[in-house]
Amino acid sequence: MLTFLPKAKYENKFGTVIVPLKESANALHLKKNEYLESDYFEITTYRSESLYKDKRHPENVTWGTRIEEDLSRRDFTVNALAYDGKRFVDIYNGVHDLKKKCIRAVNNPQVRFEEDALRMLRAVRLASQLQFTIDIETYNALRLQAKNLSYISVERIRDEFFSLLSSKRAMDGVLVLKDTGLLQSILPELYPAFLCDQKSPKRHHIYDVGTHLVKSLDACKNADPIVRLATLIHDIGKPKTRSVTKEEVVTFYNHEIIGTQMAYEIASRMHLSKKDTIRLTKLVRYHQFSVTEEQTDSALRRLIRNVGKENINDLLDLRVADRIGSGATASSWRLDLYKKRIIQVQSQPFSIRDLVIDGNDIMRLLNMKPGPEIGTLLEHLFARVEKGELENKKKALTEYLKMIDLKKVS
Repeated sequence: MLTFLPKAKYENKFGTVIVPLKESANALHLKKNEYLESDYFEITTYRSESLYKDKRHPENVTWGTRIEEDLSRRDFTVNALAYDGKRFVDIYNGVHDLKKKCIRAVNNPQVRFEEDALRMLRAVRLASQLQFTIDIETYNALRLQAKNLSYISVERIRDEFFSLLSSKRAMDGVLVLKDTGLLQSILPELYPAFLCDQKSPKRHHIYDVGTHLVKSLDACKNADPIVRLATLIHDIGKPKTRSVTKEEVVTFYNHEIIGTQMAYEIASRMHLSKKDTIRLTKLVRYHQFSVTEEQTDSALRRLIRNVGKENINDLLDLRVADRIGSGATASSWRLDLYKKRIIQVQSQPFSIRDLVIDGNDIMRLLNMKPGPEIGTLLEHLFARVEKGELENKKKALTEYLKMIDLKKVS
């Protein structure tokens, strides 16, 4: 193999060779439009495996001589197909399952999932991505083996789960995870949400919290897995804050605060990066921003500062999904107006760094030396610009600086 493909890398004990896409494409005579959505191919020999003690990796790997033997160790029938350019091998009726749009384990599903517990999550993810159903025997095996998912590393679970979240039928996938018990090893916080009713007089919600959350996920048009996760858990704090007033009105005061802490714990458990953790918690924390025509520009700017300009569109996407998941329309005249004002206020500077002049400009203009006075002047300019008393244009700022009383500013 390494002679045939000299740039290939052989880095594991399972017989898998990693081949750069360009080299493998040339060797296999693939055209550019036949490239896979990856930068490499994985090529391996026939093999059989046994003794999966850790529910993930085989203890023994034996090289084989027959494709039929190799296909018998595959996870699902739709993945147990082979073609050599002349002969098509389909021992487990994979083509039939493809036509039927069905995910079915090869041979005994319980044995397949005992070998590699991650296959259970992969079954749900594939069904969600491909919009397939799961064979009943395979589905029952998911329920019986669900506890074994806890043997799998957090990172592998997270990656499969994020792929599921980004699929077209993510809501159905999450519900399968819930009903089979697999969700217990991923997002156990969601279970109480399905038992948390939020219907009451003068309230727009028509679903329990859990149903609302998965319907919001279904309505989310943003493909970013962090945004979709935030959409799925944005009301995760409601079960812990539910209360009923004397008027029988259900309330969830400060659920976004409790939810933010829970989101942080989820991010930590999933080993998210610091950047993604910040994004997730901010989206949960500020998802319930007020949408009224009376809001001042200062209030809008404060929200953008809190969420971050780079996250504001994600927050709006979450809000739209939240509305649809509540049974409301995608938007309203207030929300449309709010979006326009969000765009308008972003044309104004949000910090001293956004001013069109800097400390060097001030020192040259006023013949000043470096010192704290420069920072004070910049703060003064920014305050005037933020209040709308001064335009953030070089000419306007320069003329103002020429006539300013430095003693009064300091």
